[in-house]
Amino acid sequence: MTIKAEYIWIDGTQPTAKLRSKTRILTDASSLPRWGFDGSSTNQAEGHSSDLVLDPVFSCPDPIRGGDHLLVLCEVLNTDLTPHSSNTRALLRPVAERFAEQEPIFGIEQEYTFLKGDRPLGFPEGGGFPAPQGGYYCGVGAGEIFGREIVEEHLDRCLAAGLGLSGINAEVMPGQWEFQVGALAPLVVSDHMWVARWLLHRTAEEYGVTASLDAKPAQGDWNGAGAHTNFSTRAMREGYDAIISACEALGEGDKPLEHVRQYGTGIEERLTGAHETAPWHEYSYGASDRGASVRIPWQVEVEKKGYIEDRRPNANVDPYVVTRLIVDTCCTQLERRAQV
Repeated sequence: MTIKAEYIWIDGTQPTAKLRSKTRILTDASSLPRWGFDGSSTNQAEGHSSDLVLDPVFSCPDPIRGGDHLLVLCEVLNTDLTPHSSNTRALLRPVAERFAEQEPIFGIEQEYTFLKGDRPLGFPEGGGFPAPQGGYYCGVGAGEIFGREIVEEHLDRCLAAGLGLSGINAEVMPGQWEFQVGALAPLVVSDHMWVARWLLHRTAEEYGVTASLDAKPAQGDWNGAGAHTNFSTRAMREGYDAIISACEALGEGDKPLEHVRQYGTGIEERLTGAHETAPWHEYSYGASDRGASVRIPWQVEVEKKGYIEDRRPNANVDPYVVTRLIVDTCCTQLERRAQV
């Protein structure tokens, strides 16, 4: 039996890493082997010492090739098998393990924008702008929706791969969409998000369209693109005091700046205080407030338990980074609270 295994990894491009992949032919997929690559071509090594290692950490059916073919997400290791400096998954792992007893889970809302050339899909080809945002959000009809065929195919492929997608919707700008992953544990939601992103780029490629994770894909009076990150622990799902503790932990001391500086490229362009954002340099939280840094959903305030939504992460945020930061900050505070 011949199996095509598409090895996927995150490169070292700055300021925003890119996805890379290549195909390995296997006759037995019961044990996925490590594999090498040229790190000097992915901004992860110098040419005089360019060998790096792909270490499989998650695999799923390949919905594009079908059959027994696989998508294989990998961590990047040095040749001594230590984590490479670009390997953010390796930094999340010990934090997730340390706080596993608190049962942290995440749901991440991935916004993205389809581009044809350098213009969002649905913008007039000869220049100028479409009608102002408003009618596009969750819209229907050819005058307001652009790229639905790509979105539907991407959704079908993610579900066929067994990824934990929980929904999709059109967003407020033409050609702008969102899919949601979770609620899942930190490592799982991040792995699924990276593979779902790869499938998004790969599917859009077939239509001659670019799927951009740029935080501000169109200048002017248009919403940016974020990755709103929903988070809870067992204590938060059981009581409101833990909800407030988590919100306050995210705003304590230097935590707001520590987080936003790692929440994706172009944070200042998107978090302006307009377009359903709080200013990037200020921290706030509130119930039903989409202009706050962190929102407590209305039903959570009513039921006095549930989850919170960090609205600051950009569309281009690294899910391994945002989940690590939130778990470390909130679970540390909740651990202290439980010990009092």
